[in-house]
Amino acid sequence: MRPIRLPEPPGPPAGVPDIFSGGSYNVIRRAVVIGTGFPGSENQSIGLVRALGLSDKHVLYRVTRPRGGINEWLHWLPVSLHKKLNYVMRQLGVYSRLLLTTRGEKLVHPPFENGVSAGLSSVLEANAKQIVTMARETYEKEGPLLVVAAGRDTISIASSIKRLASENVFVVQIQHPRVHLNRFDLVITPRHDYYPLTPQAQEKIPQFVQRWITPHEPPDGHVVLTTGALHHIDSSALRSAASAWHDEFAPLPKPLVVVNIGGPSSRCRYGSDLAKQLTTCLLSVLASCGSIKISFSNRTPEKVSKIIIKELGNIPKVYIWDGQEPDPHMGHLAWADSFVITADSVSMISEACSTGKPVYVMGAERCTWKFADFHKSLREKGVVRPFTGSEDMSESWSYPPLNDTAEAASRVHEALAERGWRLRP
Repeated sequence: MRPIRLPEPPGPPAGVPDIFSGGSYNVIRRAVVIGTGFPGSENQSIGLVRALGLSDKHVLYRVTRPRGGINEWLHWLPVSLHKKLNYVMRQLGVYSRLLLTTRGEKLVHPPFENGVSAGLSSVLEANAKQIVTMARETYEKEGPLLVVAAGRDTISIASSIKRLASENVFVVQIQHPRVHLNRFDLVITPRHDYYPLTPQAQEKIPQFVQRWITPHEPPDGHVVLTTGALHHIDSSALRSAASAWHDEFAPLPKPLVVVNIGGPSSRCRYGSDLAKQLTTCLLSVLASCGSIKISFSNRTPEKVSKIIIKELGNIPKVYIWDGQEPDPHMGHLAWADSFVITADSVSMISEACSTGKPVYVMGAERCTWKFADFHKSLREKGVVRPFTGSEDMSESWSYPPLNDTAEAASRVHEALAERGWRLRP
């Protein structure tokens, strides 16, 4: 099989004249990342900042919500209203009776924060006025501020920063914000976010509800469309991971098949039935595998993980991660010969597809709406194949790796150049 050339982090677009060396007003040297603590969205912002060369010069802010009990049913409220309601409940003493332990998605530490691992103690609460004040007061000395946000709860914060300090900041919103796009300097979103505008989707939407389905208009000039999710995986990260995990992975018999299991969502539903189907398929291909590494996400239902562990846990060539640190995810990406991934996670699939290695998807037929469109686009590009259990895992195949993060970073460079700004060399 011919070697696969993985994407490198991009530099400024060729042909842009270097006319800005005389001062700092036009050079972006630092960034603010605004997240919600959930890896599916937060890692996209951190990945973009890394691709732009600012992984050592960014500060992480988070928009937080009250958690636990009745709060798990209030996430549809705007963040500010949710916090006020939570305060009132506490004051009235209702909170202590309603706060019950419920199983929710855990906050996961991002992989990079100012160049090192970040703990929650180093993360600041997102406040638009404070960030605006900082951007204004440091503009003359530090130059403009790049703001990168992702996640529904970050939309109001990011748009407020642009409205209050448009001359001092460049605001990038990742994932379609479902509001007017002119509230941001650049919007980076996957193509399947525009699935509601396709003829196939329009046929499924009753006429009287079409006005409530977003987006309403096709992407304009300051929207960057990607195939999948952004992330921090590139050739440099994979080389570092290969070295860091060498002692654990190098001795394993080949081919190494990595199995990533996520969790059901509203648009990709499954349970113990998919777990049984997956174990059956893995047992069918076991003879052609040297080793199998299995990991669960924090969204994986217990009933799913129990079935996998019961059926596969005692097989010598199968290794199941117990959830204890360190997380082997980067080692999996670097050392795997192929991947089997459940269809629910756009992020996990996007990361695996950036390696150029074979990616098999389990359960795509259970996905609906824009998730189904995402899987269709990957199959048409030849990037993924369905996992059926009839595969010979010793046979390899390749494709041009997904390069979404690097391509999005190049578009950021172009948009900054149009404004007369640039990123530090």
